[in-house]
Amino acid sequence: MKTGKIAAIVMIATAVGGSAFAADLPSRKAPPPPAYVPPPPPIMTWTGSYGGLNLGGGWSANRANPNNFALYGSPVNGATYLLPGNTKGGNSTGGVVGGGQVGYNYQIGSFVLGAETDFQGTSMRSGGAANTALYPDPAGGGAFLVPLSPAGNRGIALNWFGTVRGRAGLLVAPTLLVYGTGGFAYGNLQSQFTGASSTRTGWTAGGGAEWMFMPNWSAKGEYLFTDLNSGGAQSALAATATDRRHTQYNVVRAGVNYHFNLGGAPSLTSY
Repeated sequence: MKTGKIAAIVMIATAVGGSAFAADLPSRKAPPPPAYVPPPPPIMTWTGSYGGLNLGGGWSANRANPNNFALYGSPVNGATYLLPGNTKGGNSTGGVVGGGQVGYNYQIGSFVLGAETDFQGTSMRSGGAANTALYPDPAGGGAFLVPLSPAGNRGIALNWFGTVRGRAGLLVAPTLLVYGTGGFAYGNLQSQFTGASSTRTGWTAGGGAEWMFMPNWSAKGEYLFTDLNSGGAQSALAATATDRRHTQYNVVRAGVNYHFNLGGAPSLTSY
């Protein structure tokens, strides 16, 4: 009887002691997973190459050309004279401008430097009437010379042009660039009097603003003034007016660019 009681007491003590010992052992449960930390947003950068399309309008900056000449004949003795035409007249007729551009930007802090080249087709036609002047006939008799060819501010067609320019701008916001631009220009001009065409070279300058409206895509507005002041061929009458006109024009255009090397969406906190 006593032996059974002792055995029962030993079993209870062993069970209680084992439970207490087990409670002191380290837990074998798996540790909780680490908290998710999202990656930092990509840093906005304008550095990289890009390409795009543009569309706009242009108009001539030439108002009158005092260097056009015309042939005049004498009704008295048939003599001919090469004399200036009437410099009055002329207007700033414009047209549509459209084409594409490629370029490269390099960002240094809040400044962006780069280079761009573009090629444009146009429907621009500078106005100008075939005006002539009134000259007394040197042969006398109260007669006046008769114009044998048109003169004055003759019209010029700008069939196409292109530019190679540098760009330098300031980021007024991470996604908004304001810039100036300038460089080399070339274009094909055609006389609306003789039909002759020639390729001219010159310079261009202007400015604009470009907005990165979503990752890798930007929209821009731009103004350019261009002066094509060299090149061309001599006209058949040895007058430089028709085919070597000092041509100037204005262009306003809007465009869209795709940027190939942008990191991603802009991060305002990293600016």
